Amino acid sequence: MRIYLLALCCILLSCQTKTYNVGKIDTKQVEIDSTFDKPNEIEEFVKPYREKINNEMNKVLAYSPKAMFKSEANLNTSIGNLMADAVLELAKPIFNQRENLKIDAVLLNYGGIRGGINKGEVTTRTAYNIMPFENEIVVAKLDSVRFKQLINYLVEAKRAHPIAGLKLNLKANGQIQSVEVNGKPLDQAFYYVATSDYLVKGGDHMSFFTKADTTYNLNYKLRSLLIDYFEQQDTLSSKVDSRFTQLYPKP
Repeated sequence: MRIYLLALCCILLSCQTKTYNVGKIDTKQVEIDSTFDKPNEIEEFVKPYREKINNEMNKVLAYSPKAMFKSEANLNTSIGNLMADAVLELAKPIFNQRENLKIDAVLLNYGGIRGGINKGEVTTRTAYNIMPFENEIVVAKLDSVRFKQLINYLVEAKRAHPIAGLKLNLKANGQIQSVEVNGKPLDQAFYYVATSDYLVKGGDHMSFFTKADTTYNLNYKLRSLLIDYFEQQDTLSSKVDSRFTQLYPKP
């Protein structure tokens, strides 16, 4: 019996959880800057990927004879016009081929332009700076009521949202003087407007898009479209024009 009790005590003692206490802590502050000596094996592993990405991002696609930034003007800007014209030019044949329909106009948003174009070489990185998001191009079929709401949105905002295919002139008092789509007055029952998947969900208070009769996702990222457009253009020539203007009030 004693033997059994001794064995039981040994088992219980062996099952006890050991507790460890921290007896000493050593710390060292390591300053990480350009002089930091990275471990060679990590550096060697990352190096080819970094070089490949940099080569791709620094690839020259076009040349811009001037700088383009969205702060250039109030109602339309070179970079905004470039983006809208690019969407109209490259998305139009895709939409026509898939749906046998024609894009009438383009509307993007001012806030979606996240970077500018410096004078000189235009690279893949430039496209990423302008459009870092993964937004895709969507065409919304708007009836005449919703399309007039789109026009009123622009009139009230008086902001350089990128537009194409649309010409809007305001009087000095801010009211509409004339509005045309592809050189014609508003006389269609429906308009096909190319925009982004963000705006078609009502982003930037563009609620008229949420009432679209039909939407068509082209599965074409805005950034990819910009890259394709730059490669085709060689030299960028976009400028501020008369697509959205307002008369100056008389002194």
